[in-house]
Amino acid sequence: MKVVEAKNISYKYPDGTVALDNINFSVSKGDIVSLLGPNGAGKSTLFLHFNGIFTPSEGEIFIDGKRLDYDKKSLVDARGKVGIVFQNPDDQLFAPTVEEDVAFGPLNLGKPIDETKDIVESSLKKVGMEGFEKRPPHHLSGGQKKRIAIAGIVAMNPKIMILDEPTSGLDPKGVSQILQLLYDLNKEGITIIISTHDVDLVPLYSKRINVIKKGVIVKEGTPQDVFRDIDIIRSSNLRLPRIAHLAEILDKEDNVNLGEDGYPLTISQSRRDILKLL
Repeated sequence: MKVVEAKNISYKYPDGTVALDNINFSVSKGDIVSLLGPNGAGKSTLFLHFNGIFTPSEGEIFIDGKRLDYDKKSLVDARGKVGIVFQNPDDQLFAPTVEEDVAFGPLNLGKPIDETKDIVESSLKKVGMEGFEKRPPHHLSGGQKKRIAIAGIVAMNPKIMILDEPTSGLDPKGVSQILQLLYDLNKEGITIIISTHDVDLVPLYSKRINVIKKGVIVKEGTPQDVFRDIDIIRSSNLRLPRIAHLAEILDKEDNVNLGEDGYPLTISQSRRDILKLL
């Protein structure tokens, strides 16, 4: 079942700039899907259509099978199902304390105070931030802020979570923690959609990838399908994952011939391919 679908979406900014050009994009329930593209490709613009922040110039958006009609009821329904975590958590965190920030969504949904307290406690525990309830968000590290922003979305109990560059600005440990958190949330049934230009991480968590270039989706498929199309990747101002690039060099320079089924994208894949040569 498609829980998010964009059909023939085009969008122009007020100055006439075309940001999205006839986009078709869909995500099945329970998947982790990446929208991969360089800065300025249109990733964030597309995402802001999925809860009605932007209205398309042409085309239709469907959330959980229902067309988004942009009336109050339709918008409230969509925003109850789709949670967006922005690239910069400072754009999302505004309350004096962590618990007030996480409680904002449930309270606005009409949840009673006692139930909201339980939701805040549960949401912070899921993201590993229990004990931070009384801390001011602006005193936290970048990784901690990202976790609090995610907790604020988790507290809304969404079916779909959209994350714009979720690992941007994080150190390696912070990246690993965020990826593990997304895995865990996905196991609980939340469909995850990620915007990124980090080609090394995408094969680790994505079931499917959509490559976007200048407002057009130019390639869609599994990680192996997408990164096999080297011309599309490089013409989209991206690169192969480092392991795939190494395999490509070995293939061309040393005749290792690892690329019959596409170059390996992860360490485990590269080990399997090397064992085939022994």
